[in-house]
Amino acid sequence: MAATIHVPGGGYRFIPGVYQYSAGVAAEPGFTLERLRFAEPLPLMAGFARIAEILEAAGRPKAAFCACELRSPAPFTEDGFAAFNRVYGGVLQEWGLFRDGLNPVARSNVCPEIAPPAEPSFHAFVYTVPDASAVPSFAVAGSGEAPEGKGNYRDHIVARGDLSPGGFRSKARWVLGEMERRMGLLGGAWNATTGVQVYSVHDIHPVLADEIVARGAARHGITWQFCRPPVVELDYEMDCRAVWRERVLPP
Repeated sequence: MAATIHVPGGGYRFIPGVYQYSAGVAAEPGFTLERLRFAEPLPLMAGFARIAEILEAAGRPKAAFCACELRSPAPFTEDGFAAFNRVYGGVLQEWGLFRDGLNPVARSNVCPEIAPPAEPSFHAFVYTVPDASAVPSFAVAGSGEAPEGKGNYRDHIVARGDLSPGGFRSKARWVLGEMERRMGLLGGAWNATTGVQVYSVHDIHPVLADEIVARGAARHGITWQFCRPPVVELDYEMDCRAVWRERVLPP
């Protein structure tokens, strides 16, 4: 299988991932990525409807929808996560976005520790826009400290249950490495990023300087969101992007 797959009519290519999301997306030549963030989270189905309206108003097809950031009330069990993903993925299938059985849309889905939404909701989304002079842009999907596609998360969590300094460092190193692997497949690196987000309710300062900053991941600073990853027992997640157009949509 190719490292990335082109989405006809979408203006981007993606890294094949798992059912619920691709590992990352990059705009094709002649297109750029644009990120829109909702001032307040929109419940999942209302969010899909709003995104469809925005795409139509912009003259873009649904195939241009290529990444999103979700917020959920609390970490899911393995079975709960699978059930949610069937609902979410079902909409993408209804929209005709799956390519030969593969989900092209990158995603993060995290759980605010304080004032979480009442139900899974959209925080932001990314779509492609024609731009003949665009420089490269990409969005890497969120990853916690467990490899994807193993059948479950629990049995593959890096340093599972270990929040000692060494355990947490192992988690951060694995996730940073996964970000670098995904960016490499998209032709990017830390020096191209415009935004990097960390999701954890644990103190990241012990790894901030010599793991995150030293790699170049904080060239524009780090957005530390006080959120848990979406599956119980995961403790550290990141995503990153090189997106040159970003807007906040009012309530």
